[in-house]
Amino acid sequence: MLFMVVERFRNGDPVPVYRRFRERGRQLPPDVSYVGSWVSADLDLCYQIMDAPSRMALDEWMSRWGDLVEFDVVPVMTSAEAVERVGPKL
Repeated sequence: MLFMVVERFRNGDPVPVYRRFRERGRQLPPDVSYVGSWVSADLDLCYQIMDAPSRMALDEWMSRWGDLVEFDVVPVMTSAEAVERVGPKL
């Protein structure tokens, strides 16, 4: 299952997040995979796509970063999956 994760750096400060990442890595549980990410030009937000079997698995990962980041999570699908779902209704 894919999730779009929007991270807001606490106090607008990305430095503690990047420091921890450098020291500890992404800290993913075994069943959660990083797909890709983009950071806003002002360094306030990070948009990530994560693959996880459930929201609960993703919550485990977010608990490791919650002191530095506020999260919004949206379950998403690929465009190809959306076409398959919508196709019969066309």
